Amino acid sequence: MALSRTSLTTAIAAAAVAIPLSIGGLAPAAHAQTSSPSPSPSGTSTTSSGVFGPGCSSLPKTGAGSAAVMAKQKVVAAATGNPQLSILVGYVNRAKLANTLDTSKDITLFAPTNAAWQKLSSSQRTALANNPTQLKKALEYHVVKQHVTKAELPNGSFTTLEGSKLTTSGSGTSFKVNKSADIVCGNIPTANATVYLVDTVLMPPS
Repeated sequence: MALSRTSLTTAIAAAAVAIPLSIGGLAPAAHAQTSSPSPSPSGTSTTSSGVFGPGCSSLPKTGAGSAAVMAKQKVVAAATGNPQLSILVGYVNRAKLANTLDTSKDITLFAPTNAAWQKLSSSQRTALANNPTQLKKALEYHVVKQHVTKAELPNGSFTTLEGSKLTTSGSGTSFKVNKSADIVCGNIPTANATVYLVDTVLMPPS
């Protein structure tokens, strides 16, 4: 049964509480090094690899979660090593989506950071965690079934794994998804996906 946007919002807000924060223990061991981002004239961070956004400076510079290590791993393993994505990884595992994402090719993940999930109330996050069907639907809405480049972001419209459309807009290094979520660090490559960290959980249409 389709839920209304209000119902799904209530459900989504209820989930992170039910996921133990000990999911950081899932992080794989990884060893690599990447150069630290250098500030761009606009005040955002950019790197020679094309990673951009004001939140990129918080990526680990070396080891698990760094851009260099994430580029060598499948998307869920890459996200597991990123401390900003521990809540998302917990939900992906709970929804049994890890294998689907890691075996998909050339997908794009608009990945809500821990701060994005924490914008939701604890009751909303708990409700979502306790409803695997709606949790899976919400997570699949963050996955686009194609490689989305930075050049496509200014006026983008993409079909998600959930089946609905999401849009992107903006310019330079400042972009939004669905006119509500800011991309805080974008164009992060993994072995089978491109990751854009977003500061707000995206809601599929009712």
